[in-house]
Order: sequence, then structure tokens, then C-alpha cells
Amino acid sequence: MLDASGPPVIDFDRWRFRLAGLVEKAVEWDWKEFQLLPRVKVFADFHCVTRWSRLGNLWEGVTTRELVQRAGGAKPEARFVTVHGYDRGWTTNLPLEDFLSEDALVAFLHDGDAISGEHGGPARLIVPRLYAWKSAKWVAGVELTEQDQPGFWESNGYHMRGDPWKEERYSV
Repeated sequence: MLDASGPPVIDFDRWRFRLAGLVEKAVEWDWKEFQLLPRVKVFADFHCVTRWSRLGNLWEGVTTRELVQRAGGAKPEARFVTVHGYDRGWTTNLPLEDFLSEDALVAFLHDGDAISGEHGGPARLIVPRLYAWKSAKWVAGVELTEQDQPGFWESNGYHMRGDPWKEERYSV
């Protein structure tokens, strides 16, 4: 199991994704509304901090740029993102620049199939340029912030950014 506490049980009728914090207006979608947002496909590798990679993934979902645009855009002081999961208050952090990269999305399909609960479904954040723990499973929402705030793994010794090309696995 590659998560902190196992997959939560998520009821599609109660699923919500909320984007708030330093945006012009907080927004929220239920599952049906989220499925109607414009979709993209991203072909990208996936790198785990435990030193394995899965090459050539096809993710489908809604770009993070689209989501922020629907919130009226990020306020000028927004510099970081705190991502919230459905799994017992779990969070991760990342720079806003990485969150808004052209290949970042909230995905609900992987290689053409719905993402399973074990792998973060029904929706997970995918940020290919960072290690997989930044691609939050069971994503419930995102908060744009001015200050960087460590999430679950970062508070337990993992790197604040997590760039696989720089091998940013653990805090120094």
C-alpha cells in the first residue's frame, strides 16, 4: 500500500471538489458538474519517491489552469497550494507554478479507465514534474496560499518541493 492510511470510501453523491483561498471567488463542483468541465489528455511518466517509475501514462481530466480560471484567477499574492484529500485530513503542498504547469490536472481516467479507489479515484491530482506524493490521491480540494505550509509527508521528513530530476526526496 502506497498511502498513509488506506483508501477512504467516497460516495459519488457526496463528492465535492472545492477551490478556495487566494482566488477571486471560491468555487465548488459536485461529481456530475466536474465531469462536464472541459477535459484534456496528458501523456506523462509517473515517479514515486520510493525509486520506481511508471512510464507512458495517459491521464484524462480537467487542467488545474482551467479550475483556477473558473475561480476568477489567482490573486497576485498567491504563491503556493495546499491540496486536501478525502483521507482523514491529509494534505500536501506545492508551489503554485508547479500546480499550474501545462500538464497538471485533476484526473479521473488513467489509460482510458476510471482511476480505482486504491490508486486515488475517483479523482486525483496529477503533477508529472513532481514526485507522486504531490499528486494527491482522493483529492477533495485546493487552497491557494501566500505561505508554503508542509503537508502530511512534508511534516514527516519529505522534501517541500519533490522534484524527481533533482532527487528532492527528503528534507535536509
